[in-house]
Amino acid sequence: MLQDVNTDNAQQAQKLAHKLRRQVAKASGDFGLIEPDDRIMVCLSGGKDSYAMLTLLQMIQRKAPFDFQLVAVNLDQKQPGFPEHVLPAYLQEQGVEFRIIEEDTYSIVREKIPVGKTTCGLCSRLRRGILYRVADELGCNKLALGHHQDDMVETLFLNMFFGAKLKSMPPKLLSDDGQHIVIRPLAYCREKDLAQLAEYQQYPIIPCNLCGSQDNLQRQAIKHMLQQWDQIQPGRVDNIARAMTQLVPSHLCDPELFDFKALKQAANTQFKVL
Repeated sequence: MLQDVNTDNAQQAQKLAHKLRRQVAKASGDFGLIEPDDRIMVCLSGGKDSYAMLTLLQMIQRKAPFDFQLVAVNLDQKQPGFPEHVLPAYLQEQGVEFRIIEEDTYSIVREKIPVGKTTCGLCSRLRRGILYRVADELGCNKLALGHHQDDMVETLFLNMFFGAKLKSMPPKLLSDDGQHIVIRPLAYCREKDLAQLAEYQQYPIIPCNLCGSQDNLQRQAIKHMLQQWDQIQPGRVDNIARAMTQLVPSHLCDPELFDFKALKQAANTQFKVL
């Protein structure tokens, strides 16, 4: 729920929140993210993006012409110093159904990953498996993750530079087992706008002591590159994001996506010499 903010910032906060709400609604319409009778598990990490996602989904829930349910879920990974009271207190105040899951994935990651190495891969796999299980327990047919447009563009370049693949994070994804649908309602939202909303709303941010504390990640380098591009040419990141929605298979190089071998010159082609 949108909170009261300082009077001087109230108009800007309302304007920004409604802009972001429209972007979430458009993403939902374009990709079928939120549908009648959905029961959506809203995955909260304690970071600005997931807080903003919950706020915006609640705004849409109040305006939508159909009914759907939200269940906020946080995975307490037993990181040292994790403030266990923060999210329950916040969610009770919001009046939203919620559940806190306690699983010591922190110790597993620390045991398996050498100091200084990237923890994100293992941490993400462990977390995703737990969230899928909890979604089944709660009767949720969709899981909402707080990845935004910048995350999706960063992932595109990470896969290009380090994986030699042209792929990113889709706004809607069917899990490998075909049992769960993952949605990203913030697919059209910029990180800078979400950060501004978080500042207006004064969310009780909980820092991550695993991936959130690693400054030398490849993703950080990509993020810095995109920030520089946006400064040189404002709107460049938006253009890249739009490009991901306007692929032209015949002008790429994937023979599985386009049948280049079947291309033949039209019969009786005549050339006119000018």
